[in-house]
Amino acid sequence: MEASVFYDTLRQGLWSATLVSIPILTVALVTGLTVGLFQALTSIQEMTLTFVPKLAAIVGVFWITMGFMTETLVSFFQDTLIPIIAGG
Repeated sequence: MEASVFYDTLRQGLWSATLVSIPILTVALVTGLTVGLFQALTSIQEMTLTFVPKLAAIVGVFWITMGFMTETLVSFFQDTLIPIIAGG
């Protein structure tokens, strides 16, 4: 395998991983900031208050975007990795 093919495949894989992770990371960031702001404004310092809403938001977004994530990963494998593996 040539170096250019390897690096192009690596770049495409990293881009696919970025696309798949953006929705979950964005919701985790927004939820964490919202709960942190709420805690700062009310002086409530409960550790489970940050964990439970963030976990619920992440699970909800994962459930909603599961189809998009699957399509992205399957298309990466079918278009990029399988031809490389089959071609030798």
